Amino acid sequence: MAGLWTPGAITPAVTPAGSTADSEENEKILSPDFLSTDQIADLLEEMDMDEVQEKMRVILNFKNLQTCLRDAILLDYYVSGFFWAKDMNFSVYQHSKFMTLLDMLLHNLQTLHMSLEDSIKWLGEVMAEIGPNHSQKNEQLHIFDVKDANAIIDYLKISLFQHYRLYEFMFYSTREEIVIGTSQTIEVVKPADHPFPAPLEEGISLDIFSAFIEPMPALETEGKVLDQEQSPQEPQPESEVSEEDPLVGFTIDDVKSALAQVTDEVLLNIQKEINEKLQVQEQAFNARIEKLKKA
Repeated sequence: MAGLWTPGAITPAVTPAGSTADSEENEKILSPDFLSTDQIADLLEEMDMDEVQEKMRVILNFKNLQTCLRDAILLDYYVSGFFWAKDMNFSVYQHSKFMTLLDMLLHNLQTLHMSLEDSIKWLGEVMAEIGPNHSQKNEQLHIFDVKDANAIIDYLKISLFQHYRLYEFMFYSTREEIVIGTSQTIEVVKPADHPFPAPLEEGISLDIFSAFIEPMPALETEGKVLDQEQSPQEPQPESEVSEEDPLVGFTIDDVKSALAQVTDEVLLNIQKEINEKLQVQEQAFNARIEKLKKA
């Protein structure tokens, strides 16, 4: 920000017109410059608004435009004023003094808590000093003519003074930092060998159940193989290995007779079951026919 300025600081001294003290007072008005002439010339060469905004951001050392609303508002304030002065075809020197005027108005608001009425009075005194003054012999100290001065006052009226309460709120009011976020607790599916019971199969999809919960049969088979390898079988006696043929002593006719008896019993059971099912179906059909007759 520029140096501290109050209405008394710019009031001309009571000295004869054209004196040395009066000239020195005029030279101090709107000094030091907010932007140097070299910076103004560099910004005027840019035609794209985004490029001007980026260079202005670097000059002002604003680093948190995405999260800091105050920096974004101030950057828009200066960039808008710069392009307005560019449309007015101000010279580089006029551009520099106008940007310094914008900065000093905000500085007085932020530092001195200057009211809207005091800011308007302060602006009137400044414009009287830097505007045309026929009582002054040195016309080089006159920065703006009457048309430019009126245009500057009209611009400040719609840009700063019309929203003065909002700028006061931005500088004076403390705002709570709102953190947008949420904390979530995610429970993963526990393995099948976990001491807690596994989730119900009906509550999850089949592919997840098969991939993470259902025990793999290959692991059980490998476990059995390992158990068998760890406990080798003992050799059995020859008497237990060599068993006698249970069909020794039976003829072919005996075997045929036994198979025929077993076959007859099986067929009888199947025939009985079929008859029972047919009887049930017949009763069901008869019941339906009786209902149709009564209907």
